[in-house]
Amino acid sequence: MKLKALAPAITLIMAASGHAASLSLSSPDIADQRPLTHLQEFNSFGCNGGNTSPALAWTNAPAGTKSYAITVYDPDAPTGSGWWHWTLVNLPTTVNSVPANVGANLPAGAVQGRTDYGQPGFGGACPPVGDAPHRYQFTVWALKVDKLPINNQSSGALVGYMLNANSLAKATITASYGR
Repeated sequence: MKLKALAPAITLIMAASGHAASLSLSSPDIADQRPLTHLQEFNSFGCNGGNTSPALAWTNAPAGTKSYAITVYDPDAPTGSGWWHWTLVNLPTTVNSVPANVGANLPAGAVQGRTDYGQPGFGGACPPVGDAPHRYQFTVWALKVDKLPINNQSSGALVGYMLNANSLAKATITASYGR
């Protein structure tokens, strides 16, 4: 009897959630569950790729979004803690995409943190030779703050902590790469 009384409320909640679009991420350069190309391979550490960040675009940010961030993380790196390939924060809400190889042409106020290669900017895939292909998680974050207190020497772990503490939503493309 009580469940029958709740049916209209449950239907209303389900209908409302069915119409809410969620943050989504797309790219003309990479695809979910597909391998990266030689362009996204690092150019050092024994790798000789183009070290080019892919073009990324996102839509359907949740209400209250005040800035965006982008990260690239390899959870399969043989470090015990994964590998940060890129952290880009403080993208204003007027920016809903970045072109390939955006590095030197960042929007005003945007900051790239230090990768696990030891420098700021994009650091492409470079898994050890013979490893099974690694997963590379390209994630856009919608944040509830205008700016994170990050500089170009901030570690991936610090950026990750700040992102998780201020996230409203995130969307991920998981690509792979092996050598």
